[in-house]
Amino acid sequence: MALEDAKSQVDQAFTRDDLRGLSFENAFGGATSFLRRRYGKDLAGVDVAVTGVPFDQAVTNRPGTRLGPRAIREASTLQAFDPPYGWPIDVLSDLAIIDYGDLAFDYADVPAFPDRLTAHIRGILAADVASVTLGGDHYISFPILKAYAEKYGPMSLLQFDAHTDTWPDDDMGRIDHGTMFYKAVKSGLVDPVRSVQVGIRTVNDDTLGVNIIDARKVHEIGPKAVAARIKSILGDHPTYLSFDIDALDPAFAPGTGTPVWGGLSSAQAAVILREIAGINIKGGDVVEVSPPFDTTGATAIAGAHIATEILCLLGWSKLA
Repeated sequence: MALEDAKSQVDQAFTRDDLRGLSFENAFGGATSFLRRRYGKDLAGVDVAVTGVPFDQAVTNRPGTRLGPRAIREASTLQAFDPPYGWPIDVLSDLAIIDYGDLAFDYADVPAFPDRLTAHIRGILAADVASVTLGGDHYISFPILKAYAEKYGPMSLLQFDAHTDTWPDDDMGRIDHGTMFYKAVKSGLVDPVRSVQVGIRTVNDDTLGVNIIDARKVHEIGPKAVAARIKSILGDHPTYLSFDIDALDPAFAPGTGTPVWGGLSSAQAAVILREIAGINIKGGDVVEVSPPFDTTGATAIAGAHIATEILCLLGWSKLA
């Protein structure tokens, strides 16, 4: 790259004029916005806002996911040079995407956190902009779903996870990353009949009516068949996609709080996410990336790829 060309590509997270297009900057330098998108709070003309929620005070085991958004953003800089592989659209050039920054909240006032997050997402949706959220522990999906259900009604939930996160908990004030989807179903935010959980490999006898494709079934029938089953369940219903990184086997994503063996491979997840193109997705999140346990960075890399695939699904829904 010539010197003058290099000067014109300095910190596009701040200097980019056009919200569309690839970014040719050194991956090892500069501001680490997600996929080198421009940082900003102005939602005019924006299709998708990527936002971080550095919250991990609902975990049952290992903390550290408050550092997840930063790690996922850093890992994503490797993907900003080229269109996402295998898609007939170039979502980075076809959609106006910004990095909306992180939710600001008082870490010492945990009871106030859920409403603050709901208001944060509500503000994005009010501008007719979709959100892709980088977590953070999995509890964050519950306040986010409140904002989505306000706009679209009860959502279909497409959840990739080792755990159902539907263990009984009738205290709506409890902040727990293992019970929030129980609350989401019970409070009418999620339609269980038109929802599906993929990769489950822990015991919870009461599924609340949610369809489950456990990890063993994924291995038995293969990712393309899993994708076809997902699409048949979701139909054209408004869908929120939540990907807990522990859906992947610890061999592929060791940096998480509650790893469980026997999970999906990154290749299986990639095929499923590509093959479900056409679902009526409205937004999504990637959660439970815990950098302190991610010694090689592989988990953050997986998280960045998954978030990019969610952007592609949103782009396909909007552009196809």
